[in-house]
Amino acid sequence: MINVKNALKRLMDIDPYLSPFTGDIAMHLQRYNDKRNDLVGDGTLYDAADGHLYYGFHRTEDGWVFREWLPAADAVWLFGDFNGWDRTSHPLNPIGGGVWEIRLTGSDALKHGQYVKLIVGRQGIAFERVPAYIRRAVLDMNSKKLCGQIWETDAAFEWTDDKWYGRRSRKAPLVYEAHIGMAQEYYGIGTYREFADKNLEWIKSLGYNTVQLMAIQEHPYYASFGYQVTNFFAPSHRYGTPEDLKYLINKAHAMGIAVVLDVVHSHACPNVGEGLSLQDGTEDQYFLYGQRGWHTAWGTRCFDYSKAEVLRLLLSNLRYWQEEYHFDGFRFDGVTSMLYEDHGLGRAFTDYSQYYSLNTNVDARVYLMLANELVHGINPKATTIAEDMSGMPGMCLPLSMAGFGFDYRLSMGVPDMWIKLIKEQRMEDWDVLHIWYELTNGRPNEKAIGYSESHDQAMVGDKTIIFRLADAEMYTGMNKDYHTPTMDCAIDMHKVIRLLTNSLARDGYLNFMGNEFGHPEWIDFPREGNGWSYHHARRQWSLVNPFLKYEWLANFDRAMIGTAQKYNVHLSGKAESLWLDKDKNLMVFTRGSLIYVFNMHPTQSQTDVFVNCRGLGEGEYRVVLSTDDSDFGGGNRISKDYIYTAKEECCGYGFKLYMPCRTAAVLTKVK
Repeated sequence: MINVKNALKRLMDIDPYLSPFTGDIAMHLQRYNDKRNDLVGDGTLYDAADGHLYYGFHRTEDGWVFREWLPAADAVWLFGDFNGWDRTSHPLNPIGGGVWEIRLTGSDALKHGQYVKLIVGRQGIAFERVPAYIRRAVLDMNSKKLCGQIWETDAAFEWTDDKWYGRRSRKAPLVYEAHIGMAQEYYGIGTYREFADKNLEWIKSLGYNTVQLMAIQEHPYYASFGYQVTNFFAPSHRYGTPEDLKYLINKAHAMGIAVVLDVVHSHACPNVGEGLSLQDGTEDQYFLYGQRGWHTAWGTRCFDYSKAEVLRLLLSNLRYWQEEYHFDGFRFDGVTSMLYEDHGLGRAFTDYSQYYSLNTNVDARVYLMLANELVHGINPKATTIAEDMSGMPGMCLPLSMAGFGFDYRLSMGVPDMWIKLIKEQRMEDWDVLHIWYELTNGRPNEKAIGYSESHDQAMVGDKTIIFRLADAEMYTGMNKDYHTPTMDCAIDMHKVIRLLTNSLARDGYLNFMGNEFGHPEWIDFPREGNGWSYHHARRQWSLVNPFLKYEWLANFDRAMIGTAQKYNVHLSGKAESLWLDKDKNLMVFTRGSLIYVFNMHPTQSQTDVFVNCRGLGEGEYRVVLSTDDSDFGGGNRISKDYIYTAKEECCGYGFKLYMPCRTAAVLTKVK
């Protein structure tokens, strides 16, 4: 339970501008206390998150038991190939609280691989449903809809990650965002095992220490990118079996890579008969009633977080993915959509009052607080990441400080800034003061993961950074012997933008699969509009070869991540500005033991750029990373062998450095 008075005081000490809203925040915290007390009673939150152990299919001493929460149902039957698809031979019995149950005697009453569904009767109408807690769902080739499947292998999966599971490295998260299905180059859908055996080695070679898996929870429409979930406890059947997913995670752990699940609890697929929509025949069993129960922009269903059974389902879902699959944490998708009645659509969130009003969904906030408490209670070293573009205060503060309990938030404004600059301004007009502010601004005491682009910026209808910079020449100019002003600028600035974002990312960094080498095309899954083509639903790894510039970009990303790891950049506190020159597009700053120098001007090189070593002092310095290295497609105009001696000048100790246009250099003190 939260001590509301003490938590508020600690929050106000961090951000006094919240003082006009203490009444609202106190109400939020009390709602959390009340809801937690209702759920837990004399037990624990861990015990309350046991829905997956009670509902669904479970073995008993003499057979099987199955339970489902269907409060509005008049009758319920279980059917499938175990009973010849007889719709009425196996009725369930009501046992109170809207729960229906059936017990099947004999260990072979249900067998591994059999298909199962429910018949739900209400007001004289019978309809088919997939059990809410089903752990595997596959496509029924006859109905073209998902169908539940009994999944019980002969032997439990043999985990070998005992020394890893439950441990989080002290290193900052360097996140490689990935989609299993599109991770391979062929025209089709990749598998868990292919990803484990092929992609993990690549990720490790780049230096990333965390994989964030997208689109894992079962979803019927592949092109939804996993954002219209029907079966929350079932890993997508498209990529293989549950054991295959465990194999992937186990192998990642053996390689020292954490695995985070992109969990979608912000909304659900509206499909009837496959997921939770109209599960018992009513629209508000799991979701809000009327228009509140629909996301107007996405056409999906919105959960009613005030209901105990909804909380039980979602919380047990988190416990399930942690304990059954050993996920190291979660990226919570669509947090902004959850927190506001209007889902944050069209809001700039420029005023604190927009966070605390009748537009705030307090029940959603309470759920997120409970979720973070549960996840970290199961694994104190787990990582939770909030996808919130509103900047809600306290998102990454502990509950005891009136926060939500997340470890990190995504710096979602950064990629928007880069897109806006590239689209709307000449490069020579970029304001380095504005760029500095956008990359360093953040809520006090709250951790954030920075990125220049993610999967969102690569979806169909949008463009990656390299595509925006190169435009049509992307298709003709990636041979290493091809040089034009446009193409050279694109290659140079792709490196500069990523290094600047990485170096100023507050507490971690994220990259989407393939963007590290400037993947040439957008993401577009097979759909009717593109003739069901897989051309844009794959990654063209073969482009990283000695003949094409993609190799240069991949080499640079590896060196950039390696530098961040070696010098613990994201654990080094805030960056300190040494010189921001708006007219020359120059940026010089320090972070930890490193000095960064950026010349972002598209055409003007600068001789004798003075690097003030304030904070690091006199001594000798050398370059440890340069975007101008020939291995990265540069001209080797910035020496990594030369020793720069910091001498006392009129404005302090420093040295002068030649910086070609569109380049960056990272230096460290050698003595």
